[in-house]
Amino acid sequence: MSTQPELGWAGCTAVERDPQRVSGAWVFRGTRIPVAALFENLEDGITLAEFVELLPGVTQEQARSVLEHAARSTAAAVA
Repeated sequence: MSTQPELGWAGCTAVERDPQRVSGAWVFRGTRIPVAALFENLEDGITLAEFVELLPGVTQEQARSVLEHAARSTAAAVA
């Protein structure tokens, strides 16, 4: 289980959150796939291409956008 702090996902257009779906977790827009699944799978050694292939509905563009948003948010928090 991840102990990462909550990122400000509201500024990332590739994701959405609805309290009525997936317990209000941030998910890839138009899916029920939690954003956390991307990071968990990458930590387990799955490539970005494999993640997109394994989880229909998530596009490579969405996954890249999430990673870029996380990188920008992390860099801003460190600065």
